[in-house]
Amino acid sequence: MMLAFLWRLTRGYRLRPWRSPYLRWRIETYWGIHAETITFGKFWRFVWRERRALLQYLRWAAQMARSSSTGGKPASVREAV
Repeated sequence: MMLAFLWRLTRGYRLRPWRSPYLRWRIETYWGIHAETITFGKFWRFVWRERRALLQYLRWAAQMARSSSTGGKPASVREAV
């Protein structure tokens, strides 16, 4: 599920994610790096430096996607029904 979300995020830019307007916007918004200054090197240094936070975000996004596909009910409620 986490990889599926990442696959959707990089649509159209899978071989060059540093050029993705969406990823640039996310990086600029949450980490303060100006989008127009993001290059191949800056992008990969950023990904390596923030890998834990990025993995945590991907896990959260995957959890939200699972939750929305089950009507928003947490796992404990779905199992009880």
